[in-house]
Amino acid sequence: MECNKDRNLNSCNCTYESCPRKGTCCDCITYHLRSRELPACCFPADAERSYDRSFEHFSRLVAEGQI
Repeated sequence: MECNKDRNLNSCNCTYESCPRKGTCCDCITYHLRSRELPACCFPADAERSYDRSFEHFSRLVAEGQI
């Protein structure tokens, strides 16, 4: 399968500019799941900027109706 990195970058909301996985979704998801986290694209912009991408943070946002 061919990666659509250029197209992915258009919708990637990750604010960590030096991330080597930016736009390579399969690598990003694998990396974050290994760390018990979700990638930036699972979070609203204000929550993503906190860099807290934990399952627990995501769960709190869902419970608060922010996602």
